[in-house]
Amino acid sequence: MVDFHQNGNIATLHNLRTRTLADLTHELEVFAPTRKISLVLPCLYSELETEAMPRILSELAEVKYLHRIVIGLDRADEAQFRHARQFFAALNQNHTVIWNDSPRMKALEARLDKIGLAPAESGKGKNVWTSMGYLIGCQDSAVMAIHDCDITTYTNELLARLVYPVANPGFPYQVAKGYYARIGNDKLNGRVTRLLVSPLLIALKRVIGDRDYIDYLRSFRYPLSGEFAMRTNILPDLRIPSDWGLEIGVLSEAWRNLAPKAVCQVEIADSYDHKHQTVSPDDTDAGLNRMSADICKAVFRKLAADGTVFTQNTFRTLKATYYRIALDLLEAYYTDAKMNGLRLDRHAEEAAIELFAESIMRAGQIFLDRPHETPFIPSWNRVHAADPDFLREMHDAVAADAKEFAPTGTI
Repeated sequence: MVDFHQNGNIATLHNLRTRTLADLTHELEVFAPTRKISLVLPCLYSELETEAMPRILSELAEVKYLHRIVIGLDRADEAQFRHARQFFAALNQNHTVIWNDSPRMKALEARLDKIGLAPAESGKGKNVWTSMGYLIGCQDSAVMAIHDCDITTYTNELLARLVYPVANPGFPYQVAKGYYARIGNDKLNGRVTRLLVSPLLIALKRVIGDRDYIDYLRSFRYPLSGEFAMRTNILPDLRIPSDWGLEIGVLSEAWRNLAPKAVCQVEIADSYDHKHQTVSPDDTDAGLNRMSADICKAVFRKLAADGTVFTQNTFRTLKATYYRIALDLLEAYYTDAKMNGLRLDRHAEEAAIELFAESIMRAGQIFLDRPHETPFIPSWNRVHAADPDFLREMHDAVAADAKEFAPTGTI
């Protein structure tokens, strides 16, 4: 994706193929002693059994500028936690595995629930939030990066390019969002970004008019990427969704808390592939069916918070406008794919557009029917104000789990 185009809203940092990874890595190693860099890996235990995780660990083992790695482990029992600790022992850096399903962590969650501050549901958002809290409690990092654990095309250049904009003390950026071409197995991927988010934002602009927030989101080439880096001083005030709206939620919080010049997007890979979600057309609580509705709700909530008034008629018009725009964009994606020798199933893509159109209506109805819904996880500043000992006791719980459940062999 070699170009130097700037959209005028946020800075775009391209990979112009003029600098080696070794040179970039050396500079990060120079920054690291005074600007400690930590990495958060939110993962399911099942991801340890995929081909992606061994590759990621092998690449990370070569990275010397990382100060700390925090692994948030979900859906694991005691034996699997022991195995996970043995699995991540291959890392050369200081690292911690947080067993989110341990009795100690569940007890802490129940404690938050009593005062109304527990995450509403389990998932990636809660995992990331917990890992952020642990890192805040460490009080020793200036930069935090997050990336997914199912990246089959992973190299450590992805991490180096992701953290560089916020690690470089001469740059003004406090948040960096990764972007890349979603290409894998000779196929054009990235359905939710291409077929939902992009046409939805265009449709919103036509239906409700110009909004700076819409222009801001449209400036990101891949707003749903799970890779971002940020200065840790902004972590305590972040309020992120617990559902599939996490990535949009983080961008929205950057919009709320920071000036546009403090946010950038950075090209971190030539191509990128990972585990693909099923469409799940018959189950609104699974796959892309649920993901698309959660993303729509995240956008609607933010626009409402900025003063936009939504009605049922608004959502009906939005659905019709979105549908026409999505079909027009599909034609462009199809010709782009064909010209580059990539596969694209037009029937499957149109079926996805039809599902996403229904998701817009469903998300809009939920938005209207549940005016008192609080979808965001409380910020860590709020938790600390309500329970000043919580972060310290969470650290103690993680340490106690590590001591009690030491690796005993593979399972």
